Amino acid sequence: MNVPYFDLPAQIRALRPELDAAIARTLDNCSFCLGPDVTQFERDFAAYAGSTHCVGFNSGTSALHVAARLLNLQPGDEVITTPFTFIATSWALAYVGAKPVYVDIDEATFNLDPALIERAITPRTKAILPVHLYGQPCDLDAILAICRRHQLPLIEDAAQAHGARYKGRPVGTFGEAAIYSFYPGKNLGACGEAGALVTDRADFAERARSLREHGAKVRYYHDEVGYNYRMEGIQGAVLNVKLKHLAAWTAARRRNAHRYHTLLRGTPLRLPLEATGAESVYHCYVVRHVQRDRLREHLEKKGVGTALHYPVPLHLQKCFADLGHRAGDFPVAERAARECLSLPIYPELTEAQVEYAAAMINEFTGW
Repeated sequence: MNVPYFDLPAQIRALRPELDAAIARTLDNCSFCLGPDVTQFERDFAAYAGSTHCVGFNSGTSALHVAARLLNLQPGDEVITTPFTFIATSWALAYVGAKPVYVDIDEATFNLDPALIERAITPRTKAILPVHLYGQPCDLDAILAICRRHQLPLIEDAAQAHGARYKGRPVGTFGEAAIYSFYPGKNLGACGEAGALVTDRADFAERARSLREHGAKVRYYHDEVGYNYRMEGIQGAVLNVKLKHLAAWTAARRRNAHRYHTLLRGTPLRLPLEATGAESVYHCYVVRHVQRDRLREHLEKKGVGTALHYPVPLHLQKCFADLGHRAGDFPVAERAARECLSLPIYPELTEAQVEYAAAMINEFTGW
């Protein structure tokens, strides 16, 4: 049996008539940059995400950059964030000259460890930027308590957490703003690049709309330096179609995760867990073992696709060498980078495919 790590063609085939019709309408209307499809998506995604405002962007990275601008971060400002995630989280800070100040992650959840945050706060600290990694909500109660004590704004990176909930409330609604990515491989993916910023603050939403469109509230009148970060109309059309299916896809991801839980319980693997009060959307199903690379090789030979999220933590990336970090600074993140292996988890994955992948893991003798 073949079990690809991700089967996007299967999703597109199932939606092809809906997608074709939506894209055809956009082509007929020639609404290629922003336009009615994007406006509709912004309205519907704001409601889905539990926020008052949604501003569409051409990528999640752009939305993060604008979030940094909304906080008026300046060169030399510090923002506490995680060293174990996709690099775009730190790019947003680097783009405005701010410094990412890394705090190690929690061993069980892979998310920022709240117990380590306060010791990293300095007079230059201007915000906290956690990531709901793999679709698992952070410990928001603990992080928000720190934010209140130190009067620091919270920006949530929910790029992998569409629909995740913390104590019954959608992630992305706890801070000043949150960002989402709609990269094709995300739980809600465009047919290309797209992203969004959500917020309950009308002033943030208004400025974000201006910044994404060359810093102009009125065309050709530029209030500040802005960017060409507009969401394309075709991506809005695609996302309108896919958003209607997201709840069902999330339920399927959770079912597949629970199947893995049951089938892999007796193995030496460390399995993912949902922290108290957290409801994960399982963007990734990440297991851990010191023999990760040998297990991955075994599974590839058996036709089971896997991925690594993420093999090099951010503090050890060459582009951030000027931060002065070295191996050993964040040992939990470094250990996770050596041990983590992502298994197939997408909604179209069949029960038989999950069972086969689990059987091939149980067959592995290299523990």
